[in-house]
Amino acid sequence: SRTYPGTYPFLTPAYSGSLRVGWSSDKYHSVIIMNMMVEVILNELVITIFLSRRQLVLYKNNVPLKTYPVGVGKTFSPTPTGNYYIVSKRPYPGGPFGLMWLGLNVPHYGIHGTNNSASIGGYVSKGCIRMHNKDVLELSRIVPIGTRVTIIP
Repeated sequence: SRTYPGTYPFLTPAYSGSLRVGWSSDKYHSVIIMNMMVEVILNELVITIFLSRRQLVLYKNNVPLKTYPVGVGKTFSPTPTGNYYIVSKRPYPGGPFGLMWLGLNVPHYGIHGTNNSASIGGYVSKGCIRMHNKDVLELSRIVPIGTRVTIIP
């Protein structure tokens, strides 16, 4: 890719048909048009957790990509609903958390594996989302830190 005076080396010309409209960056998923930065979301990954179905669905550009069974919070320690995002990935967190911890931006809550596979599919946790170890490992390889997580009843 060519670099241009006064631009960043990762930018390449952006075209609409045969008309050059600015500069684009596949690396940063953005386009610069007429000295104005416009964010373009490409390959957006979003996790939605359906508590009533005890199911986690990974979407790519609003299309379901993967579906996993999960265990969720008990009646007296429910999983909080709302919009969050993944802030950390911690392999081998120890104890009952299985092989991977995906921390949310709510202290002490996350998506994690389990040392008790029989708990998947039930209302069993203190509020976290439990997954089979193989599933949480697969998910952790797909989603980056910053991935949006929506938890709905």
